[in-house]
Amino acid sequence: MVSLMHTQDPAVLRRPWKMTLCSTVLLFVLSPALSPGLKPFDSTLQAQPPSVKTGDWPYFLGPEETGISAETGLIDEFPRQGPPLLWEKKIGTGYSAPSVLGNRLVIHHRPDDDGPGKEVIECVDADSGKPLWKYEYPSDFHDPYGYNNGPRCSPLLTSKYCYTFGAQGKLYCLTLDKGIEVWHRDCLKDFDVPPGFFGVGATPILEGDKLIVMVGGKPNSGMVAFDPETGKTLWQNVGKDVWDGTSTGWERLPVYKWRGNEKLSSYSSPIAATIHGKRHLLCLMRQGLVSLNPDDGSVNFKYWFRSLLRDSVNAARPVVVDDKIFLSAAYQVGSALLEVNPNGKSYKELWRDPTNMMTHWSTSIFHDGYFYGFSGRHERGATMRCVKLSDGKVMWETDGTSPVADKVKPNQITGKFQWIDTGKPAPWPFYGRGSAILADNKFIVLGERGTLAIVKVDPEKFSEVCRTSFPQITYPAWAAPVLAHKKLYLRSESHLICLDFAKK
Repeated sequence: MVSLMHTQDPAVLRRPWKMTLCSTVLLFVLSPALSPGLKPFDSTLQAQPPSVKTGDWPYFLGPEETGISAETGLIDEFPRQGPPLLWEKKIGTGYSAPSVLGNRLVIHHRPDDDGPGKEVIECVDADSGKPLWKYEYPSDFHDPYGYNNGPRCSPLLTSKYCYTFGAQGKLYCLTLDKGIEVWHRDCLKDFDVPPGFFGVGATPILEGDKLIVMVGGKPNSGMVAFDPETGKTLWQNVGKDVWDGTSTGWERLPVYKWRGNEKLSSYSSPIAATIHGKRHLLCLMRQGLVSLNPDDGSVNFKYWFRSLLRDSVNAARPVVVDDKIFLSAAYQVGSALLEVNPNGKSYKELWRDPTNMMTHWSTSIFHDGYFYGFSGRHERGATMRCVKLSDGKVMWETDGTSPVADKVKPNQITGKFQWIDTGKPAPWPFYGRGSAILADNKFIVLGERGTLAIVKVDPEKFSEVCRTSFPQITYPAWAAPVLAHKKLYLRSESHLICLDFAKK
């Protein structure tokens, strides 16, 4: 453990030929932050519009944007074949999770990954999968590392509108009822955005009367606030003026000197929180964390948090616990816990550890004093871990194999795993760089090769209750599970499925 305890003030099996950095595009896909029993300091993380009811999942990572749902009455255990499949839908590529408001589910995808470029925003009935409307627009995005070319960000839903942010930085506002375009912005062109490693991947959020977007424009348009009704730019900040001259803690480059060609965006979605009575926009950019005043975009404080490696990204969302902020990243960065001072303009670094939690993209879940998440840059060697808030101690870790080590074996011809007792197909034994959500006092875990499991919430030991898999959900299953009205939605590069997760 590296304990730094100093005060900072802003004033003073797999794809060996492809860089697994690319998988970070995933959004994002899993970024929880607060347990239902622990409220953020002085207030809530995200004020819900009146239309959001218990059971809805209208934003990236759910109603509180933390990966945690207040739903109860969910299945405690399922048989090997898994919970009932209610419906399935063939979809295009992408890593964006669906969003659900009421009976409407919206999925953003690219139907023909290698063909004529277009992205599709599609709304279906959440109970049946029946099509309701569809909106298409051109996109010729091509992932430079060979991963799929679909959208990475999840839709953001309100009672009136659906907002999406495509792989090429095209920001759209459609009516939720009929899918009619209200406005759109081409952010890459409007804000001079340098090419990202894997396209655009930080899902926007709503904060009061502003749509907050990590645009990544030069020189000082890293974060932009838009009018959600019109798309008009309200303010923009973060870039050269914030990061030039920042202390890095790096021996070879103790003070960062701005060059002018830097990437600003990360793949970590911003989150809003009230700390010591003051509202903060917490944005984990490529360079590190910056706290902004949502009213005008002015800077409260900043914290350098990035890898020495050029080919690296931040992708997990900040996790807010009272007046503390947890950050985590792969690429030899590790994690850190900050405590915001009462003035809201400075912080203490309570601890920093390069190895205890190295999150590639899926944001950890906080529950009763512990963070639960996935650590590891590569699929091989990645583990699910429990880390203690107070000191960063690793309580346990698992690659997911222990519950089935003596129950499955690989088929000698296909290489796929099968149950030893029946010879039938079995879920992949490793979780890899998985994702999880928390609901009804249980974790719903999705491994990156499609293993679906229920895991007990226990800081003392790892305990898996059951696991299954579905042939529609295959590698790379990088979009986090979505839970809405006792239904679980999973997506892959080719399918969207709906499972009945209600307790019978």
